[in-house]
Amino acid sequence: MTSHNLHENSSQDSPLVSHLPVMVDEIVECFANVPAGVIVDATFGLGGHATAILNAYPKLQVIGLDQDADAIANAERMIANDPSLQGRLTVRRVRFDSLQEVLAEMSIDQISGALFDLGVSSPQLDVAERGFSYRNEGPLDMRMDQRNQLSASDVVNNYDESDLLRLIADNADEKFARRIARAIVTARPITSTTQLADVVVAAIPAPARRTGGHPAKRTFQAIRIEVNKELEILERALQIAIDVTTTGGRIAVLTYHSGENRIVKRVFSESERDASESMQASPYVHESQSGVRRTRRVRAPKYPSSKEQTENRRAKSARLRIIEKTLVEVGN
Repeated sequence: MTSHNLHENSSQDSPLVSHLPVMVDEIVECFANVPAGVIVDATFGLGGHATAILNAYPKLQVIGLDQDADAIANAERMIANDPSLQGRLTVRRVRFDSLQEVLAEMSIDQISGALFDLGVSSPQLDVAERGFSYRNEGPLDMRMDQRNQLSASDVVNNYDESDLLRLIADNADEKFARRIARAIVTARPITSTTQLADVVVAAIPAPARRTGGHPAKRTFQAIRIEVNKELEILERALQIAIDVTTTGGRIAVLTYHSGENRIVKRVFSESERDASESMQASPYVHESQSGVRRTRRVRAPKYPSSKEQTENRRAKSARLRIIEKTLVEVGN
């Protein structure tokens, strides 16, 4: 997820390159000591993390994955306009759980690491026609890949009340999920993002509306996750990335809500316990005075600095978790 300051340039030939990737310094640091090879940016977006990694480490190449046609078109313009990216950055329009198929197509057996920056990107939020924003009038769409059939309109207008209750509660930890689900069913048909936002706001008790940001934020998040099956594909994609990462490689995941974070924490913990893998959570390898390489165990996620949270509002809820295939066996 990135916060973007898009150029005031309507040309379809100009890449959208000015943006603030979340925790970019920490992401670049994460890949400092990985073996030379390929990093998979599984959520390419506008490529801020990928270009920072490429600029920092000549030994690395990046394969960028994104299901959004606009992101891929922009990446192709970036590559065409920047000779330093040519031959080092490759992009594919796929969902990130297609990682294994992409690597097989490119005859790549192992990677040096992977990055997952989960959630929705700023261009998707900022373009009202995409239907992600509760602040801007737009159609109920929310599809990251517009080739998919299921849209937010289908979820809002066709799911029964019990299914709406489930997804709003599970995908967003919304404590007023029952009231919101009932209000949505009562208000049908709902045809726009602002109409949906108004319905959600009206369903939430007035005192609760005054805290925790926009009252419709969590419901929109829950519907977006359902439309794009984000949590359903995450566990599989992480396991694939772990399987194909070489010794000394690292996987970094930025999460933005509790559902994502629970999945990442569980997958990483299970990988550490897997006797067939040598894994280490939050894996910064340091050189001791004797020159022996050791890995420090730090299980807690990293958070953006207070400065970054102030400058980039979309960084406020970010958590960074990292896992490494270790070079040495580490005791408890």
